[in-house]
Amino acid sequence: MEYDLFVFRINLTMDRLDCIQSFVRVVETGSFSAVARERDTTQPTISKQIAALEDYLDVQLLTRSTRKLQLTQEGERFFEHCQGVLEAAAEAEASVGQRQKPIGTLRVSCPVAFGQIQVMPYVKGFLARYPNIRLDLSLSDRFVDLVEDGTDIAIRIGQVNDPALIVHRIGLTRRVTVAAKSYFCDRSEPQTPDELVEHNCIVYTRLATGNEWHFQCPTGGTTQVVVRGNLQVDNSSAIREAVLSGVGIAVCPVWLFGELLTSNCLSVILKDYQPIPLPIHAVYRRGRFIPAKVRCFIEYLTNEFKLDPWVSDYGIKQSA
Repeated sequence: MEYDLFVFRINLTMDRLDCIQSFVRVVETGSFSAVARERDTTQPTISKQIAALEDYLDVQLLTRSTRKLQLTQEGERFFEHCQGVLEAAAEAEASVGQRQKPIGTLRVSCPVAFGQIQVMPYVKGFLARYPNIRLDLSLSDRFVDLVEDGTDIAIRIGQVNDPALIVHRIGLTRRVTVAAKSYFCDRSEPQTPDELVEHNCIVYTRLATGNEWHFQCPTGGTTQVVVRGNLQVDNSSAIREAVLSGVGIAVCPVWLFGELLTSNCLSVILKDYQPIPLPIHAVYRRGRFIPAKVRCFIEYLTNEFKLDPWVSDYGIKQSA
């Protein structure tokens, strides 16, 4: 171990920035192993980098226990300065030569069904336009912590109120109230939102309003109703399958069903009471410097979504 630290210290002048990057990510993630996976190296290597950095500075930056990592007082001060150093270094690199072009790995988090249906069709075109970008797309319906997960951009549907994030609206999710025609074989369709309480409603648990559904009234204003049912799901793809199989009624994005909205298997109900649309946002961490790869991805999706009738602010295909 002493020999390894000696070697690391010899190289630290050249590798100091790399060690600082590892230190910052260890603090942000709280895990040596997570940073090792992220940086495609081993956990002992990350540990040696931090130890060499502490040896070089002659201070202890972190206290380690079996359960957690904690910054020392000196470590807190150093961490604050390191964040600015890394941002300034990235900005300087991006200002000259090839670094002015979008390049590197771009980590994007996106809801599962939205990613499959609305983002994946544009991936090939994006990568063809920006061949020096490697896209790492993570599909999950949970709200990821961009710092902890090392995510560059997250796509979020609905309002975003996190002051630590920069928010760009890239589209609009219009929604419909829908059920399989088979669901209405032995029951009548509701004519007003209040009548939904008499039906089996499928609840999407990731929606901020939960089982309280909000609608725009034909005479103006809004109304809401608390619905009930024997199924709630945290994944919109599963909601889709439940609707198609006739389990019950759901409020869903139009893009979730697409052309099926005009088919003989689905009934779009309560057409005079439209579910309140939800904005689609691309969000990223607040900071002085915005990497070119982040800017170009947001601009690309924004421009493509303008032409996509399912997520455009300029209208959607008419449903039956």
